[in-house]
Amino acid sequence: MPVIPPVLTQITDSSRYHGEPFFEALEQVLAAGVDAVLLREKALDSARLLALAARLRVMTRACGARLIIHTQADIAEAVDADGVHLAGTAIGSVPVVRGWLADRSKTVSVSCHHEEDLRLAEDAGADYALLSPVFPTASHPGAPCLGVTEFHRMAMQAPLPVVALGGMTPEHASELNWPHVAVISGLLSADDPAMATRRMRRCMPEYSAVSV
Repeated sequence: MPVIPPVLTQITDSSRYHGEPFFEALEQVLAAGVDAVLLREKALDSARLLALAARLRVMTRACGARLIIHTQADIAEAVDADGVHLAGTAIGSVPVVRGWLADRSKTVSVSCHHEEDLRLAEDAGADYALLSPVFPTASHPGAPCLGVTEFHRMAMQAPLPVVALGGMTPEHASELNWPHVAVISGLLSADDPAMATRRMRRCMPEYSAVSV
C-alpha cells in the first residue's frame, strides 16, 4: 500500500529563518496544521545539525507531526526521525538509506524535477517525491517552473505519490488544488504564521478528493 505523504510540510532554511523567532514561528505553524518538518540545512556541521534535529524532534512529537531529515540518515536515526529525504542527484542512494534505517516504517523521499526523476525514484523504491518548482520561487529567481497544468499532468501520471513544492502560498495552494504541499517561506514569512497555515490548509483538497 503506497505511503500517504504529509499534507503540509515545512522545510527549514536557517539562512532566512533562525534563532528563537524561527522556533516561535515554527511552533505556531505546527499548532495550526503543519504535519511535517523537513530539516534541510546543508551549511550546518553535524554537531549543530544534531542539536537542531533533537529540538525539532521534541516540537514535532508534541504536535503529532513527522520529522524528516535531509540526506543524513545517521542524524535521523539518532533523533528517531520519521524519515530521510534525498536530493534528486542522490535518487540511486534510496536502497542504501533504507538499509541504514533500522525501522522499516520510516520513509525515504526524494526531490524530483522531471518525469525521468519520478520514474527513477519509483524504481529505487522511494516512498514519495517532492516535485518542484511549481511556481516561481525566491530561492531560485528567474528559474523556469512547471506551472499548474504541467504539475498536474506529471503528478497524476507519476508512479509514486507526489508533494508540490516551489512558491507555495495559500493563494497558490488554492490555484493548484493538490492535497500534499511543501513550503519554505510561504508560512514562516507571514505576519501571522498560524493564520497563514490555517488558510493554506483550507485551500487544499482532501487527499480522497483528488484522483492520484
